[in-house]
Amino acid sequence: MKKKTKCYIYIRVSTTMQVDGYSLDAQRDKLRKYAEYQNMEIVKEFADEGKSGKSVEGRPEFQRMLDNIEDGTDDVQFVLVFKLSRFGRNAADVLNSLQRMQDFGVNLICVEDGIDSSKESGKLMISVLSAVAEIERENILVQTMEGRKQKAREGKWNGGFTPYGYKLVNGELQIAEDEAEVIRLIFDKFIHTNMGMSAIASWLNQHGYKKKKRQNNTLDAFATSFIKGVLDNPIYCGKLAFGRRKNEKVPGTRNEYRIVKQEEYMLNDGIHEGIISEEDWELAHQKRQKTGVSYEKTHSLDHEHILSGILRCPLCGSGMYGNVNRKKRKDGTAYKDYFYYACKHRKLVDGHNCSYRKQWSEDKVNDAVEEVIRRLVQNPKFEEAILKKIGARIDTTEVEKEIEELEKQHRQLTGAKNRLGQQMDSLDITDRFYEKKYQDMETRLYRLYDEIEGVENSISEVKNRLLNIKQKKISEDNVYQFLLYFDKLYDKFTDLEKKEFLNSFVEQVDIYEQEQPDGRFLKHIKFRFPVYFNGSEIEELSWDNENTVETVCLLSKLHEAKHHVNVTLDMDLTAVESKATYEEIKKYVAEHNDGMKVSNLYIAQVKAKHGIIERENYNLPKLEDAKQPQCPKEKEDAIVEALRFFRMI
Repeated sequence: MKKKTKCYIYIRVSTTMQVDGYSLDAQRDKLRKYAEYQNMEIVKEFADEGKSGKSVEGRPEFQRMLDNIEDGTDDVQFVLVFKLSRFGRNAADVLNSLQRMQDFGVNLICVEDGIDSSKESGKLMISVLSAVAEIERENILVQTMEGRKQKAREGKWNGGFTPYGYKLVNGELQIAEDEAEVIRLIFDKFIHTNMGMSAIASWLNQHGYKKKKRQNNTLDAFATSFIKGVLDNPIYCGKLAFGRRKNEKVPGTRNEYRIVKQEEYMLNDGIHEGIISEEDWELAHQKRQKTGVSYEKTHSLDHEHILSGILRCPLCGSGMYGNVNRKKRKDGTAYKDYFYYACKHRKLVDGHNCSYRKQWSEDKVNDAVEEVIRRLVQNPKFEEAILKKIGARIDTTEVEKEIEELEKQHRQLTGAKNRLGQQMDSLDITDRFYEKKYQDMETRLYRLYDEIEGVENSISEVKNRLLNIKQKKISEDNVYQFLLYFDKLYDKFTDLEKKEFLNSFVEQVDIYEQEQPDGRFLKHIKFRFPVYFNGSEIEELSWDNENTVETVCLLSKLHEAKHHVNVTLDMDLTAVESKATYEEIKKYVAEHNDGMKVSNLYIAQVKAKHGIIERENYNLPKLEDAKQPQCPKEKEDAIVEALRFFRMI
């Protein structure tokens, strides 16, 4: 009896779906029948299920089979496969693997294709067919991309996630008015105010706007990355961009690709209606091109505007900026630079210009804020209170749970993308519907890429939020550590180090429009972290008459040691004074009278009419013949109503 030829059989499917007769069982059955007919003995079977054929990498059974051949484990002479496409789809990989086998005397038989590499024409046929299959696959990709380009040229939507502000109706983009309002606001704020992308996101969140949750995100808050994406997308002025991202091969690899953003891309008129005008888009685009441009300093290299942005304009509330007055004498020599803070006088959110023109000496304001901090840290109980706060634990459970859910969603989408890619690889190139099937799958693949990118953006946003929470805690501890040694270290700091410290500790400094008669000009300081003051933790200090946390009185200038003033202060509150404050009365009046505003003077006049005398000279004019405005009847009635509500009359 003739000795049987030993062989391996190798079977593979790209997905677990059993279609087109390519299922594992179908392949196995045909190969066994062929081996029996050819008097071959099947020594081992190797099967890769759900593995792509575009690369030998990632196919563990295929690799194990090649290792067994090289080790001479079973002394086989042939490997049987159903079709060449089951052995591999990449021409280089197919020929490489075949060469490895033939180096050890093992040949390949493709049963369905009728190819035997042991025959003279066999290897040539394998080379030709594998190359043709790869070229055809690349051609179809090119044809598909050309079809998408043509669709973009015609202004039609090419698929993927619908941009925020639009909805997809019968394959066409239509404006979604419930979302378009936010898009218009974003462009309006960016073009017509001095707000940046981060400030716009904060403004939307603070004013109650919620981002509608779409398929590619789970956050209802607006982030800077979202604002940037809106401002950079020409779709909102009625244009369609194509090719802003490209799938490029990773250098040094054979089958790895990555998505790369392109600087140049197609831009065509879309058939959809724009949410904003082309003029507004161009204005926003020009501003975006200027954003981030840095200017190199040429003078006063060591000087920094320490409170720039922290110091607020007393009229409009926007951040004041640091500037310099640099003048020269007649002989050409320069005067000493005068640094000052001033309001930018730019348009605000409501479109009005600020009229505040006063310039404040930087040294004067910086020194005043520094002195406040010195007085805080010199409190004997300050160190004890701060040490308790350092190292306190933070709870990030909710944020970490959100990240976990997003990462789970990312894994599911990535798995779906991989499975779809495997289905594309397993398509039979001889199928007359091959091109249509491939195009449908490619459209789905692009949609999955969009979804994955959206989830990745959300993960990035939430991780940034978690990082910010942790960094804030670290920063808080660092700031507290520094505050303990403030007196010893601050004076040794450079201007830049002082600026970095104050930006990490102080959120806002408010001043009066003019210096007060007693020399005061600081009105309010808000800190980023709680500090110990006067027996409790506070986050702000105020010197406003109506909300006094600390009052500093200049009682006397001691020209000589014998000149001094003895003062006794009686701080007991009367029953009436312990009721509503001026701010509470103002708030009540505004809420119950359509936003009506009343001044301290009017409240004091109404109180006096009803026998509430706070201090003998409170709100009286300085001059006897001075004219003082009197409270109108309508406002008097509103104030009386408030006084009754607070049971003061």
